[in-house]
Amino acid sequence: MTNSFRGKINTDIRDSVPDWEPFEPPRAADGAPNVVYMVLDDVGYSAMSCYGGVIETPNIDRIAADGVRFTQWHTTALCSPTRSCLLTGRNHTRNAMACITEAAIGFPNANGTIPPENGMISEILEEHGWNTYIVGKWHLCPTDEMNLAATRRNWPTGRGFQRFYGFLGAETNQWYPDLVYDNHPVDQPKTPDEGYHFTDDITDKAIEFIKDAKAIAPDKPFFLYYAPGACHAPHHAPREWIERFEGRFDRGYDALRETVLARQKELGIVPADTELPPINPIGTPETRQGPDGQPFPPLDYTKPWDSLSDQEKRLFARMAEVYAGFLAHADHHIGRLLDHLEETGQRDNTLVILVSDNGASGEGGPNGSVNENKLFNGIPDDLDENLAMLDELGGPKTYNHYANGWAMAFNTPFKMWKRYEFNGGTADPCIISWPSVLGHGGEIRHQYHHAIDLVPTVLDCVDLRVPEAIKGHTQSPLDGVSMRYTFADPSAPSARSTQFYSMLGSRGIWHDGWKAVTTHPTISGWSNFADDVWQLYHTDVDRAEVHDLAAEQPDKLKELIRLWFAEADANGAFPLDDRSPLEILNTPRPQLSAARSRYVYYADVADVPEQQAVNIRNRSYSIGSLVDIPGKGAEGVLFAHGARFGGHALYVKDNRLHYVYNFVGMLEQKIDGTEDLPAGENVVLAASFDKDGEDPPGIATGILSLYHGDHKVGEGRIKTQPGSFELAGEGLCVGRDSGAAVTDDYRGQRPHRFTGGTIKRVVIDVSGDPYVDQEREAEAMLMRE
Repeated sequence: MTNSFRGKINTDIRDSVPDWEPFEPPRAADGAPNVVYMVLDDVGYSAMSCYGGVIETPNIDRIAADGVRFTQWHTTALCSPTRSCLLTGRNHTRNAMACITEAAIGFPNANGTIPPENGMISEILEEHGWNTYIVGKWHLCPTDEMNLAATRRNWPTGRGFQRFYGFLGAETNQWYPDLVYDNHPVDQPKTPDEGYHFTDDITDKAIEFIKDAKAIAPDKPFFLYYAPGACHAPHHAPREWIERFEGRFDRGYDALRETVLARQKELGIVPADTELPPINPIGTPETRQGPDGQPFPPLDYTKPWDSLSDQEKRLFARMAEVYAGFLAHADHHIGRLLDHLEETGQRDNTLVILVSDNGASGEGGPNGSVNENKLFNGIPDDLDENLAMLDELGGPKTYNHYANGWAMAFNTPFKMWKRYEFNGGTADPCIISWPSVLGHGGEIRHQYHHAIDLVPTVLDCVDLRVPEAIKGHTQSPLDGVSMRYTFADPSAPSARSTQFYSMLGSRGIWHDGWKAVTTHPTISGWSNFADDVWQLYHTDVDRAEVHDLAAEQPDKLKELIRLWFAEADANGAFPLDDRSPLEILNTPRPQLSAARSRYVYYADVADVPEQQAVNIRNRSYSIGSLVDIPGKGAEGVLFAHGARFGGHALYVKDNRLHYVYNFVGMLEQKIDGTEDLPAGENVVLAASFDKDGEDPPGIATGILSLYHGDHKVGEGRIKTQPGSFELAGEGLCVGRDSGAAVTDDYRGQRPHRFTGGTIKRVVIDVSGDPYVDQEREAEAMLMRE
């Protein structure tokens, strides 16, 4: 009870007076606004039309026309860290989000668990009478909690959201998403062939959630966190949306930067004398090495457009068309949400805040990618393989990402991209609209602000303060400041004077119009941070960070470097981590149970997320399925983990046993049984991989054998991935292959369920013992049972 009981209690109810107030749920003040966060992913500064971009976004433009656009609003340069700032108002390292949750390293600054003393805006608003919903991407939960055996304390429903429909991790297949509904996984409602796309689906749910409550309490406000996958890889969009942009990017990314900059100057987004930085602003593999001779990261080299062959230009242009279709498609669904608010009379009193969580992404490298999972396995993309998939880009057969030259273009006029603390990684769109209060729109604001400033802004707008405690946890101070003062006064000085940055080895500090930033390549493994080169920019006049003043003003640079260390210390920013994606992602992390040599899985249950499933990387393993097969006709998947972009499966087809290992989507290695399946009870159908080498290091090679019991019925040589099958999603399953299939060799319709028999269990053994010994042990166990 928040208020004491003020009624009267006597022996007889007839002589007593009730007081309902202490027992009623909280109520928002009369006329309190709805609040909508629209959090786009990897969109960058200049993709959308109202920031000078060439991709038409008429519905985002509608928000801008009713609101204000900020030209110096900043993020952390990466997904989870920024999202933690957007919801807590604290700096990312204070939120234990120095990197994404999948890259947690077990230190206070980077463990993937936001401390409860850093409460979220969802928790505050719910306690004050708002309904709270989230649809789309969460990415604020440690990997050991992204499963059904874990606590839900860091799921959306554990952090103040009453309803959730979306995915928990970093990314998902837009055609076959890793869906969670409130607190449990669910299957998607239809297939891509039936018209499914994730953005369409979550928009339906957002409108449904709003309707559900408004039908009962029409005056009760809501907080909606709307976070589509667009435009994070994979870039998936319906073909008709992609075709709208055919030929629009044929001039290339160098020319696009010039076009966009001219439009930005005309709109007043950037100063009239803004210049473009070079396409490779921090070096190339030929011009730069690390302190100990380490190579410059090939991922961060951009090919000049004029150096490309005609085939490369065609491929790269198509990649941009796909990205543009993805963003335009998302904009369409943003329009559906706005339409609903307008049709129901809610738009005027809805505070809408639209942002991107970081700059456009350079993870596609110089050639782009048809399968981003290669990056997470340390395997470079192959141009010929990409060209072969040109006509499939954006569809279910690719897990694609554009070439990094487009990242520079969609971050115009800035240098670099996501991951980097240059403005290309941190400067992002921010549009705030509240028609009933602003009373004006289409305006621009140049005050310097950061993602941590949105929580104070919302609280200011709804006339609330951070409570002393949330769920019994005393709350820490906010780092953010309200931006509301800018609504009425375009010329007001910035309320923020300092902002520190740190991400994957890249560091920066902004203070009163000046910025110091390192040229340290992210995820390079260079270390030696004491040897970093710092550059100095007067960003009040040089937004694009073109003119390095370090040599001219060494004292100013020293002052800012000292300030960076002071801010880093205050925000618990250490240790710094610039290791490669493969090293970071393979870092050991907590498991709900101790590692063991044998894992048992069952059919008809939820998928097991890869982070908590058996780890077969770079080791011998066997997969044994115990089944009852009454006769001929058995068909379908016994076991599957991963997808066509990396995964493996044991399955039955044409009365034979088959195994496939899809190596990062590049090589489908299939072993076929040579004999018909035996019938009977307690039949063991198995695959066993015996590692005999590594080529290159980390990629295990060996013989994969198929067995009926202890009788070998097939074998072949395969190699296995050094890293995970996917960054997030596509878990381990028995009796079906959920999501995107590992192979097209299955018969029938997805999810290719096993029929014609009963799977009792699947056992995966990673002890290294010979398979025949394992099978005999299993036979003895069955006899005991």
